[in-house]
Amino acid sequence: MPLLQKGTPPRDPGMDGPVRRTSRRIKEKQNEDKKLMLSPKCLTFMPEKNDDEEEDIEEAVVKRDKKSLPGYRKALSKYELERLENIRQNQAFLSSLNLPQISEALRPKSKPTQKGLKREKTETEMLPVRKSLRLQNQGPQTTPTLETTSYASREPPKKTPGPIPLDPINLDENVRLPEDLEKVWYEVPLTQETRTSDLKSYKQMLQKLYIDDSCVVKVVKDRICAAAFHPSSSNLLMAAGDRSGHLGLWKPDASWGDDGVIYFEPHSRAINSMAFSSHPCNLITVSYDGSARSMDLEKAVFDEVYRSSFGLKSFDFLSADGSTLLLGKWNGEVAVVDRRTAKTCECLYTMATNPLRCVHVHPVQQHYFVVAENRFVKIYDLRHLKKINYSGVGELIGHKRSVSSAFFSPLTGNRVLTTCLDNKIRVFDSSRMDGGIPVLNSIAHNMHTGRWLSKLSAVWDPKQQDCFVIGSVDRPRQIQVYHESGRRLHTFQDMDHLTTVCSITAFHPSRNALLGGNSTGKLYIFTDSFIN
Repeated sequence: MPLLQKGTPPRDPGMDGPVRRTSRRIKEKQNEDKKLMLSPKCLTFMPEKNDDEEEDIEEAVVKRDKKSLPGYRKALSKYELERLENIRQNQAFLSSLNLPQISEALRPKSKPTQKGLKREKTETEMLPVRKSLRLQNQGPQTTPTLETTSYASREPPKKTPGPIPLDPINLDENVRLPEDLEKVWYEVPLTQETRTSDLKSYKQMLQKLYIDDSCVVKVVKDRICAAAFHPSSSNLLMAAGDRSGHLGLWKPDASWGDDGVIYFEPHSRAINSMAFSSHPCNLITVSYDGSARSMDLEKAVFDEVYRSSFGLKSFDFLSADGSTLLLGKWNGEVAVVDRRTAKTCECLYTMATNPLRCVHVHPVQQHYFVVAENRFVKIYDLRHLKKINYSGVGELIGHKRSVSSAFFSPLTGNRVLTTCLDNKIRVFDSSRMDGGIPVLNSIAHNMHTGRWLSKLSAVWDPKQQDCFVIGSVDRPRQIQVYHESGRRLHTFQDMDHLTTVCSITAFHPSRNALLGGNSTGKLYIFTDSFIN
């Protein structure tokens, strides 16, 4: 008992029962911790008794800056004030970067409204549901049914033989062709200069050509396969033919049609080649449907110049007035057509068993013409042509793959320019027709356009004897001008307007202007004169 009483702590008279030692110690510890805890410190600025005037000014500035902090309120701790100061500094730094203005500048601009032909809304054809014959307990069908042939590919019907009325698709039925078009159509072009300018002046001229919103117009609704300038020297008038056989005429500053575009349908399949005759002016077009037609505004018809059971790929004039034509067929034949006779006369010559991709007549000695036959390019003499087995005057060797085009140089014909799918542009010396036609230069150029683009083709500038132009698949999209030596003279680029591959290119015969046609039916014009 004495030992127990000695070890028992004294009772608190204010407590009813005994208090456990552990709970009292916990409470004492909590009280001690509360005493050690400091109350939140507030940033106060109490002036000392002996502060000078500068310290008073500093404290006033600090108080003012403290109140300007974002989220400031009274009785803030030092840590919270530092945090608010960091927020203020970060906000000031971000505002100095002008991020809203930069993001607005980087935001893509709204696409300009499309000029020219408008896209038609077509309803999607609902195809019949395909059902399994096995699940229907039926045997295989040997004859096609109506359901299987309703959505099969259908080739458009050929146009009727003979003249076709000159009726624009995008104009009302009772509206006649604009008088301004007829005035430009029959304008006598200026005599072409026979001399060429030096490369320095020519390069300066190229650098002055530009493009803007008014120089991009949708002329046809399908992929452009051929395009040409009207020879008028005072007005810009262009023609383009697409893969569906449609023809579009475009005058940039005209008010007729759709933004100066008039749309026709002279053929049922792709227009592969076209050209304007000088005087009288006619537009000749040849097509895969086997017909060659002449656009005659005076008669308001598309006259049929020639008709064949095989598709026509290319043609050229054998006379300046366009009365005699040289046409290349897809089956390897060449037809010489004379339009001056009452009944169109033709003379057929078999050049090769391969398709003829291009024919072109010598500008001076018009009895010579060059033919691109698959991998072979040959020069023939019209005076000594035979019906079959004619070897020709000379062969341009060195092509490893199919040749897209071959053209004599415009003024003298002393050069032949070929474009081959082996990624090479070649320039041959045709000044002497004695069998061997040597190659002067070979220029590397990417020709892989794929199946959805027209093949690239290098064409001469008709005003410059030794320079040519070709489209490019490189990025950014561009059109390139070369000298026959292989030197690139100029590259046409425009990130805002030239955004697609222009497979079809051509220079104006007398003005400083260049056109490019793409796979969506648009024409791009580079010119040194302002277009309204």
